[in-house]
Amino acid sequence: MSSSTNTPTHHTSTIGSIGAPSRRNTELALLVFAVVIPVFAYANVGLAIDDKVPTGLLSYGLGLGLLAGVAHLVVRKFAPYADPLLLPLATLLNGLGLVVIWRLDQSKLLQSINQAGNAAPRQLLYTALAIALFVVVLIFLKDHRVLQRYTYISMVGALVLLLLPLVPGLGAELTYGAKIWISVAGFSIQPGEFAKIVLAVFFAGYLMVKRDALALASRRFMGLYLPRGRDLGPILVVWAISILILVFETDLGTSLLFFGMFVIMLYVATERTSWIVFGLLMSAAGAVGVASFEPHVQTRVQAWLDPMHEYTLSQAGVQDGVVHSEQAMQALWAFGSGGTLGTGLGQGHSELIRFAANSDFILATFGEELGLAGVMAILLIYGLVVERGIRTALAARDPFGKLLAVGLSGAFGLQVFVVAGGVMGLIPLTGMTMPFLASGGSSVIANWALIAILIRISDTARRPAPAPAPNPDAEMTQVVRP
Repeated sequence: MSSSTNTPTHHTSTIGSIGAPSRRNTELALLVFAVVIPVFAYANVGLAIDDKVPTGLLSYGLGLGLLAGVAHLVVRKFAPYADPLLLPLATLLNGLGLVVIWRLDQSKLLQSINQAGNAAPRQLLYTALAIALFVVVLIFLKDHRVLQRYTYISMVGALVLLLLPLVPGLGAELTYGAKIWISVAGFSIQPGEFAKIVLAVFFAGYLMVKRDALALASRRFMGLYLPRGRDLGPILVVWAISILILVFETDLGTSLLFFGMFVIMLYVATERTSWIVFGLLMSAAGAVGVASFEPHVQTRVQAWLDPMHEYTLSQAGVQDGVVHSEQAMQALWAFGSGGTLGTGLGQGHSELIRFAANSDFILATFGEELGLAGVMAILLIYGLVVERGIRTALAARDPFGKLLAVGLSGAFGLQVFVVAGGVMGLIPLTGMTMPFLASGGSSVIANWALIAILIRISDTARRPAPAPAPNPDAEMTQVVRP
């Protein structure tokens, strides 16, 4: 009798442990690789440039390892069931970016024009601040669904962030770029990097409430279900805002990113292909319309269509009131010089791209020194980050979490496409930076916050269901059974 009594009790006590494993040890093993690979790359660069191991190798390895270790311990404590790949992938990209930024710091050419020399230490400081924000998000954001309460506050916050560069005395228009920066206490900040996260929160909250109305179709045309006229309002508003960004800040990249993110989330919320078609048509119409009268956008398009012509005009010093960019052609030469396997870390000449070598065009440095194989590996890592984000969205149990994960993953993927496509000559150049790789505090801090939110959503999605409460009647039945 006693054995039959103990059996159901023991079974009930083990139900809570049944579920998905936490996978934190897997994450730790991957993090070791994510730190060791950049350390080897750092040593490789030093040997290539000075024929000796760089003196800062140990401090760099310990610094990156310490930051990764802190992030891992926080995830292990506060998000034990989170996706095990997101943190190692972000750490690997960030570490490789630090290595290549330090490699460009050694360039005598860039030092002579005050564009290099201390960018890597500054980027390591920004990385430390980014990890600190990562920790804060995971500790204080205990449930991502709390963000849903701030749907419309997020909309106001995003608009404020986007308008800050237009405020007189605060906005800082760069000589060769769009007006997307603000200058505070000697630091340049790109508010658009943070606005993409805030906008994703707003879009997720708004579409979760309105998705049924937006999914309704009024008529069918050429195989597409057209939405009702009154439901076109949201997409028209977001389209108008993206066009205004393009006009007043001459920023093709941010405009494309925000509108693209909204269309992706709209498609996921409604499952209507017609929204994708409308989004592509409106995006193309807006870009063509603005390019017809905005000189800065015209220059970008011209450099895309005929980079050699722009390079020739720039070298000749033609003064026609338009800034002619030579970087598009130089980036293509860097990729061509790298070939399939690259020249080797530290043995390229991408510093010839000058001031944008470690920011907008850092992918060209990877292309020259690691070759096509290296660029494909970098893009694959980015693809894995997006894939894990989409997997998190599929696993999420609440519609807000699904939409938010899709929005953040889509924004991240779109930014990679916009920057990589511009540098490779697939689309016109933009003023955005390559996530985690490029030099810039705003980008690395915002993208670590993005990863933290994805980790929080994945932890909630993968967390095993709580153990069911024991049923006294069922247990009594088992006890008295002969």
